[in-house]
Amino acid sequence: MHTPGAPISPGTCTTTSSPARPAPRPPNSPDCPYTTFPTSWPTPIPQVRAAACARWEDLAAPLRARLLADTDDTVRTAALLAHHITVPMPREVFAALPGRRRALERCRFEAELEAELVREEDMEVRRALARNPGLGAHGVAVLAKDPHNDVRSAVALRPDLTEEQRATIRHDFDPKSMSHTLSWVEDLHGDTDAMRRLAASSHPLVRRSVARARHLPPDVVERLARDEDRVVCLFLAESCDDAPADMLLKVWRWWDGSRSHPGRPRSHPNFPRAGLLRYADDPSGRMRRLALDDPQSTAADVARLARDPETEVRHRAAQDPRLSPADAVRLLDDPAAHIRATAVRHPRLPARVLAGLLHDRDTACEAITNPAIPVPVLHRILDAAAAAVAARLQPRS
Repeated sequence: MHTPGAPISPGTCTTTSSPARPAPRPPNSPDCPYTTFPTSWPTPIPQVRAAACARWEDLAAPLRARLLADTDDTVRTAALLAHHITVPMPREVFAALPGRRRALERCRFEAELEAELVREEDMEVRRALARNPGLGAHGVAVLAKDPHNDVRSAVALRPDLTEEQRATIRHDFDPKSMSHTLSWVEDLHGDTDAMRRLAASSHPLVRRSVARARHLPPDVVERLARDEDRVVCLFLAESCDDAPADMLLKVWRWWDGSRSHPGRPRSHPNFPRAGLLRYADDPSGRMRRLALDDPQSTAADVARLARDPETEVRHRAAQDPRLSPADAVRLLDDPAAHIRATAVRHPRLPARVLAGLLHDRDTACEAITNPAIPVPVLHRILDAAAAAVAARLQPRS
């Protein structure tokens, strides 16, 4: 029995590792190597054995054979699906599966079975096959001419196609549809040759996925910055540190940031600052609000744009530290609630005005966050509030 406080020998790890849960250690830690991990489970857990099939390539042949012959249906199915990722699945095994969708999406099939499946009447079967990375070249060629657009669209995004093959597949694509980065393109982000090749793809989703790379060769950036699909330019502005200034300014005209990339493109390091004053009289309010980002802009420019007819321009002026106290007071009566709230928090508000806002229930919550309130004053306000609450809670005599 181990004495508390005494050092644990390597041999002790074997006896104490189960059922007690050991502290996390890196695998093969020198002080307690693989013996920290349990060599057997206290009770048979089929779900664990089934999950272990995800490491199929790491399992020795005897372990694979044992899982394929497991007494639990779930374990045997998981083992079969893992086994047939590389070994073609025969007809009788496919027919006996309790559910076929996962097999259709990931397993290889014997040639005769595959030839039948790619002509299956059920479109969902064909669409699942179209996404299957193990589908043979003949099956891919058949599905590339499928009568259903969803099937052809799935084939068009396969990573094993050349760009010439991809361009020959007829499919409909909605440029306004939500798109996600293709994982196989993301895996190639560090491969400059692949990025060059895929940036010229006929498929917008492939080009959009390339644009998500943090760094790209200059010629790839130049190509994507001129892409006819403006979402490619947007993704370049959001994700690529090499995005060019002129493209960022162009994207700014129609995009103001997303939840995943707030502030882009304006917050991009390459977004231009010098020369933005030329937009002070631009017909678009979006462009006028940029004028105050110019290093050459002055307090007079802030005062002028604080009276702009566009809400977004006045809001930008209300955030500017050069806003005059008089304009900060005037914006307290702005028609837009978010501009009034910004004015309440402006540090150049006169102290007497700020004091009045602190005593007003409608504005006190915003006013208390104003950085112009000195810390000792903030403490006194909170102490006074605590004292008032305590006085109300005291029983009356």
